Amino acid sequence: MGILKRFKDIMSSNINALLDKAEDPEKMIDQYLRDLQEDLRKVKSETATVMAEEQRCKRQLDECDAEIAKMQTYAEKALVAGNEGDAMKFLEKKNQLTQKQVALQQAYDAAAANAAKMRQMHDKLTKDVSDLNARKETIKAKVQVAKTQERMNKMMSGIGDSSASLDAFSRMEAKADAMLDKANAMSELNSSSADSIDDLASKYDAAPNADVQDELAALKAKMGL
Repeated sequence: MGILKRFKDIMSSNINALLDKAEDPEKMIDQYLRDLQEDLRKVKSETATVMAEEQRCKRQLDECDAEIAKMQTYAEKALVAGNEGDAMKFLEKKNQLTQKQVALQQAYDAAAANAAKMRQMHDKLTKDVSDLNARKETIKAKVQVAKTQERMNKMMSGIGDSSASLDAFSRMEAKADAMLDKANAMSELNSSSADSIDDLASKYDAAPNADVQDELAALKAKMGL
């Protein structure tokens, strides 16, 4: 029975251990669930076959037991009737059936053991599938949260690395401001120097006002200057 070879592995399987080893738990849990469901399908079919074999062996054993009991009863009746020869024949048949009973008992014990293993495997797989289905969405949600956090961590790491560029940009901006301020100051100085010379020259270039000159002379004579 090939399916029974997997019994030990299936019975010792551990969902958490397998997921811990997986590089991508989200994909692993889907694959593991598919594998379990396929195993469960095979186990159900095999279990039904093994249980049918157990029932057949049990029926044959029960029939043999009944025949042995019947031969014992007939032997006793033959002795009561005084037919010792018939009693001997019934007892011989009983002995034959007893030997057959040993073989049937062995066959039934083996079939019953196989059926017990198959039922145990079936129950284990059924529980695993049920548990995994119940936990699947929760596990997937945790995986998605973890992946989102990883992306955020990478983004934050990238932003941290750009701080040097931002500092350099600020320094260049400050240098540009200083250059602009210096240029504006030079322009202001140049402009004020030219204006002073022009104003001074215009004072001497202006034509004297005769009326003003006469009034100034009169005022100086009156004041004795």
